[in-house]
Amino acid sequence: MTDFEDEDWTEEEIETQFPLGDGTAETEAIVYCPHCGEANEVALDPGSGNDQEYVEDCQVCCRPWLMYVKYGRDGAAEVEVYASDS
Repeated sequence: MTDFEDEDWTEEEIETQFPLGDGTAETEAIVYCPHCGEANEVALDPGSGNDQEYVEDCQVCCRPWLMYVKYGRDGAAEVEVYASDS
């Protein structure tokens, strides 16, 4: 399909193409560092796939975490954070 904004879609066509919601996916989350326990606001990238795994550093203590992000069909993100030795 082409750019959505360039099309003259009816509400019914939109619901047919995107039946599970408004197409909005979570792009940020609050997680707690497994090392120091401090809250961190992290950016999420729904364009990187439904199941993601990557390393990110704590914004407070700078130690690495292993992050798992899983997007549901409704755009909600489930985020798990574990201490990493990387």
